[in-house]
Amino acid sequence: MRSFVFTLLLLLPSLAFAHEMTPTYPKWKTSIYSNLVVTTMEMFNKREDVEYYEIAVFDEKWNPIPFVSSFRLFKLDYLSRVKFEVYIREQDKLRAEYICSTSKLRDNSAPAISSMICSRFK
Repeated sequence: MRSFVFTLLLLLPSLAFAHEMTPTYPKWKTSIYSNLVVTTMEMFNKREDVEYYEIAVFDEKWNPIPFVSSFRLFKLDYLSRVKFEVYIREQDKLRAEYICSTSKLRDNSAPAISSMICSRFK
């Protein structure tokens, strides 16, 4: 138990420097395209060691839901922000539970922690 707590204390400072994605509880809106709904998200990169992020949409059982966005895998410099829209089919709107962003690590030689941030649809 003592080693678990010590390991957790070592990891907490690293986790504090993860990226951010807002809003926490996004909502789908009608889009200008027929049979599609849209939500607008914003990301902020607080990690010096990560430049690339990937976006995904999941249902409640973590099955991927098809989506369209101008950013699926994108570069986001340290302390930079980006706004992006995510579109899904209207028929998938009630199935979509999470929209997530995952940091993509480039250098496998150095130890690093990949972070995943998810927002949940109400």
